[in-house]
Amino acid sequence: MALSVIGCAGLEGRHDLSHHGLSPSGQVHWNLEWQELYEVALRRGEGNLTAHGVLMTETGERTGRSPNDKFVVKMGDENNPLTGDIWWGDVNVPTTPEIYEKLSQKVRNYLSNREEIFVQDLHCGADADERLAIRVVTENAWHSAFARNMFLRPSIEEIQAHEPEFTILHAPHFRADPQTDGTNSDAFVIISFEDKTVIIGGTRYAGEIKKSIFSIMNHILPGRGHLPMHCSSNTTGDNTAVFFGLSGTGKTTLSADPNRALVGDDEHGWSAKGVFNFEGGCYAKLIDLEEEEEPAIFATTRMPGSILENIVTDDAGIPDFTDDSLTANTRGSYPIEFIENRTEDSMAGHPQNVVFLTCDAFGVLPPISRLSPAQAAYHFISGYTAKVAGTEVGIKEPQATFSACFGAPFMPRHPSVYADLLASKMAEHGAHCWLLNTGWVSGGYGKSKRIKIKHTRALLNAALDGSLNDARFVIDPRFGFEVPQSCEGVPEEILNPRETWGDGANYDATANQLANMFVENFKQFEQGTSQEVLDAAPKPLS
Repeated sequence: MALSVIGCAGLEGRHDLSHHGLSPSGQVHWNLEWQELYEVALRRGEGNLTAHGVLMTETGERTGRSPNDKFVVKMGDENNPLTGDIWWGDVNVPTTPEIYEKLSQKVRNYLSNREEIFVQDLHCGADADERLAIRVVTENAWHSAFARNMFLRPSIEEIQAHEPEFTILHAPHFRADPQTDGTNSDAFVIISFEDKTVIIGGTRYAGEIKKSIFSIMNHILPGRGHLPMHCSSNTTGDNTAVFFGLSGTGKTTLSADPNRALVGDDEHGWSAKGVFNFEGGCYAKLIDLEEEEEPAIFATTRMPGSILENIVTDDAGIPDFTDDSLTANTRGSYPIEFIENRTEDSMAGHPQNVVFLTCDAFGVLPPISRLSPAQAAYHFISGYTAKVAGTEVGIKEPQATFSACFGAPFMPRHPSVYADLLASKMAEHGAHCWLLNTGWVSGGYGKSKRIKIKHTRALLNAALDGSLNDARFVIDPRFGFEVPQSCEGVPEEILNPRETWGDGANYDATANQLANMFVENFKQFEQGTSQEVLDAAPKPLS
């Protein structure tokens, strides 16, 4: 499969680069498509081709996001209309207008003096009524190709009328001086809602481009009454589901279903019309990718137009997806058109089911449970999963990990804002909420095997088609959610984890430990969260 060529190379939008304070002295490449960007990237030595003709690049020392280098320009006090609603803290770190102005001018001067720069006029958001017109200006051809893969590609007519609402000035080879520039390192990602600009420097990791736009959309949409979601989504046409989950919980795997069309794999909005994808492509983790397990994603790694990041090949140029010598965070970006089983417009109706995915290494949570609206809000704000030994240096036993709204790094507002929107939309459209444990029971990690994928699939399918609602449910006395007692194709004994442990007292102690972790983590969100949601917290039993 090859992405169709629309012939937009050289076309300019309604605003020239002077609109962004740029005065280019070199060549400006406007809206090149993937073939030309491939050619230029190869000419400039930005990457190589695999045996299948796919562009392969390396991002250097930074192979993932740099959360400590991300800032938002703070304008005035809490009454400021631009930044007054931002929840300032470790995630949303403020910087001053003065620091931004000084550093952004350096970036503008730097880009203006490159021999070549690349411009893409694109959209974020498949819903034409809610989409954001964006412009990405970068010094690298492959980053321009990445942006073109990841965002929605306008028609020729749309490009000619394009007026960017937000612009990314991307200078990956420019390094800041923390002593004079007010940064934490030589890398930076700074969002200015006043200037409607993002400046990025000191990092070649391409994900910073799309994540910065996610942060902007996640700030804008709640003001319109819409819910932005860091989730995947699929649909049958009549039945839509959204899947929230942190890394390693099965979000990509479980949303890839041959019987359901993919809406998108990473970021969506839930508007008055239903669900819409933010992106025009996918950015998949490729470590240990196997054709048998994920054939659709594997196929994209052999389609020219895709971009492989930090992949190692053998002597014949064949990617080795088991090789993590550059990083375990190997990535592939590709247009969503490379996935055949997808919705044509990257939109779907209102979800009937909301699924929270967690990999519980403690072995405490049931394989599936049904949540009330208040519990859904509580667990959404919590965003729980667990890391296990081997995932990070120094981890020798399971560790609880919480990421608010299952995407804390990209949520500018207080998590309760997103949780309230989720609860209200679920209530309005009668959606069920499920907590799906893809981790362990029977004593937890190190004492049992992970829940079989066929059992997880059976539980998920029963939840999505409605048949699980006919099961008998019991209330978990500690966590409060409803636990089904039977499901076709699933051994009944695993549905209640306490019964699989053999030692009920040991289970109770571990379950109390996890419940206390939830309670302790949630203290940071208490201010601004409704009493109903606070009352949905787990209650350790004596």
